[in-house]
Order: sequence, then structure tokens, then C-alpha cells
Amino acid sequence: MNKITPQPGILDITLYQSGASHVAGVSNVVKMSSNENPLGPNPRAVEAMQTAAAQMHRYPSSDHASLRQAIGDVHGLNPELIICGAGSDEIIAFLCQCYAGAGDEVLYTEHGFSMYRISALAAGATPVEVKERERVADVDALLAGCTERTKLVFIANPNNPTGTMISEAEVARLADGLPEGALLVLDGAYAEYVEGFDAGAALVNARDNVVMTRTFSKIYGLGGARIGWGYGPAAVIDVLNRVRGPFNVSSTALAGAEASVRDVDYVVTCRSENAKWRGWLAEALAEVGVVSDISCTNFILARFASQGEAEACDLYLQKQGLIVRRVAGYNLPEALRITIGDETSCRHLAQAVKDFKNGAV
Repeated sequence: MNKITPQPGILDITLYQSGASHVAGVSNVVKMSSNENPLGPNPRAVEAMQTAAAQMHRYPSSDHASLRQAIGDVHGLNPELIICGAGSDEIIAFLCQCYAGAGDEVLYTEHGFSMYRISALAAGATPVEVKERERVADVDALLAGCTERTKLVFIANPNNPTGTMISEAEVARLADGLPEGALLVLDGAYAEYVEGFDAGAALVNARDNVVMTRTFSKIYGLGGARIGWGYGPAAVIDVLNRVRGPFNVSSTALAGAEASVRDVDYVVTCRSENAKWRGWLAEALAEVGVVSDISCTNFILARFASQGEAEACDLYLQKQGLIVRRVAGYNLPEALRITIGDETSCRHLAQAVKDFKNGAV
């Protein structure tokens, strides 16, 4: 018998499934499955990364001071309370590693990001799934789900894959109602798509039990660079930095992220284009009977009459070279998550769904 075994919880992890990017037998596909920015990264970010690449024989900054300062300048935050990671996924993993373990519970909503469960299990903690109300986080249900074993409560606001969000007042009520010793983690991966939204930064400043995570993978178009950040109370950031590897973010990623965050105009352009085609696509699909909730992100959750219809539509779209995301793994088997693309992609997608609904096979 092999006595070399992993820690409890590891083998309970279902491998994360990223959005598909290929369809067998189909060339020139349009990828609308991973919530990527169709406009791509900021040209200034690309230039900054190319310049940094010439110095790749040097180790990157271990304190990320320049990027933290840039984030602080743009968002009005204290750079000392910012931590950078290999995507916000790494910050989520740090939080579970540092604050949850055997016998502890980590709460998240039933349609919440799958990395919450994965990171909880990786830390040896027990993941607890809480019901939503019509695909919207339910604060009362979350509070009712808390016990003396609750250490972390994750909520993405806006949420992936539903696209919905709750108000700042509701988030504050959640923070105020948590058990003593529990942290509320606000995942703000899609915050930039909501004009004027601080993703909970004010709540972090006002309380000692709230942490915010953010990413450069979505509106900034740096998913391939793997860089994100977190903002929280000094005591929490100090703890997270104690487990963070000294060179966890590459010099090229740091350079690209700094150039991206300082170019506010590009973010405004991306947000505006996304809102335009998100509204257009949602309306076009609704006209053929495919409904969706009001989305605050760069995707819509298209809902069909049944799981069978959703899967059949997905297969038809693949034949047309259109890749979207099935979300049965998020307890939404009757839905498809569709990233907002450029005008050509959105029009192509809308016509294909219309053809499917009209009987095309």
C-alpha cells in the first residue's frame, strides 16, 4: 500500500475547467467563453512588457512597490495595504491558506466562482455552498449559513457566472453580521465594468473584517500575464505577505499592469464598448426567447428552456465557429455564459442563436 498520500481535501478537488478555445474540425473560431477583453491589452502595456522583457535575466521586484503605488494613485488607496499576486486567484489561495484549515468552513454562493471551493479544499477547510435568490447573492442566506466554524465568506460582486450584483448597503450588512473572527472577501474581478464602483474599497477602509481582490485579467486584457491584487486591513495584508513568494509576479507582468492601471482612458473606452454591445446582445437574444438577467460584467448568462436546449444550442454554435461556456458546473445547467465580443462577434452570435431557435441544426 502506498503510504505517500496528499493532505485531506486535495483529492476532493475537481480540476478547474477553463473556457474552451478550439473546436475539432473548425478553423477561425470566435472565442466567447473566457470573459476576455475583445479589444485586447492596452498598447502601452504591450510596449512596457516588451521593454521589460529585455531585462528578464534580472529578478523582479519582490515588494511590487511601483505597481502598488500606481494602484494606490489611481484608486485612492493606501499602497501599504495592497498585495500583488499571480492573478487574484493567488490572493484567494493565500486567504484560504492563512485563515482556514481543518475544521474550519469557507462560505460562498451556489453560483459563485469555482476557485473558492478549490482553494478551501486545498487548505483542508470545508467548503459550504449557500443558496442564491434568483441568481443573486442572498445576504440573509449567507448569514444563516455562518457558524462558529466560519472563517471566510467569499462573494463576487458583480458575480461570475451570473453577472448580477448586490448593493453596497447589502454588502455592509453582510460584513456587520459575520461571526467574530470571520473575514468577508469581496471578489472585484469585474468591478471596472461598473462605472463609479469602488468594489468595496470604502468598506475595507471602514472595517477590519473585509478584504477586496481585483484582477488585471478582465477589462485590462492581461489574462495571459497572470497578475492581480488585493486590498485589506494592515494585519491581514501582513499575514498574506508572509506566505507570498518573494518573486511571485514577473517583471513583465508588473510593467504591463502598471502601464494599464495608469491609463484610465483606455479603461473607459473598454467599459463603454462593452456596455454598448452587452445591451445589444441581451436584447437580440431576448427577441428570440433567450432571456438573461441584467449583467454588470463583460458577459451575459443566456438562459434556455432546459439543459437539453442549452447543450444543443452550444453544439450548434460550435459548428458555426462560436465558442461559449456551459455552466452546469455552476449549478446552471440550462444556461450558457457568453462573453461580450466586438461588434462582428456579437452580431454573428445573435444570428446563430436566432437560426438555432428557428430550427437550424
